[in-house]
Amino acid sequence: MKIKICGLNPIRDVQLCIDLKVNYLGFVFYEKSPRNISLPEIKKLSNYDKKESSFVAVTVNPSNEFIKKNLIDNFDFIQLHGSESKDRVEEIKGMGFKIIKAIKVKEEKDIDKHKEFNNADIILFDTPSMEKTSEFPKDLIAKLPEGEKYALAGSVSRDNVEIISKLGVNFFDLSSSLESQLGYKDHLKIEDFINKINELKN
Repeated sequence: MKIKICGLNPIRDVQLCIDLKVNYLGFVFYEKSPRNISLPEIKKLSNYDKKESSFVAVTVNPSNEFIKKNLIDNFDFIQLHGSESKDRVEEIKGMGFKIIKAIKVKEEKDIDKHKEFNNADIILFDTPSMEKTSEFPKDLIAKLPEGEKYALAGSVSRDNVEIISKLGVNFFDLSSSLESQLGYKDHLKIEDFINKINELKN
């Protein structure tokens, strides 16, 4: 099982997630989000020994200028939530990044859109709303492709992760369910979730 936690604070949350062996640490670059990272804080990420964790820049239609100025040398992955094409994915990969492409799923036919992005390293099936707490359609979870390349966001919590894993999902992306207040990760909730995952692994 793999875990990605999104909307982290570069100072407050990172060491905890590395110590808990969270696979992917996501930092949001989206001005409308309460989890938006301030650009000067990016520099603080270089202070960490990532060990086995990867840093992910969560973006919406990032420009080449933005990527070159802020993301190169600071992040392993760029997560794309915009209208990027397959060619655009390839262009960004050429700058030295691995790619997580988000696919917004409202109905079953939306799932097939992932086939357009076979050059992405990870496909993230997400709710249609960017940065708003909403649930992934429960009846579609079992219809998602299985494997470590495919992640689910938008409806995962400690309380339902066991049920979701039985539907074939083994890559979970969480954000709001690990917060005690909007935009602030609750470290006890993070620890509790990771303990649950470790319990399921065993």
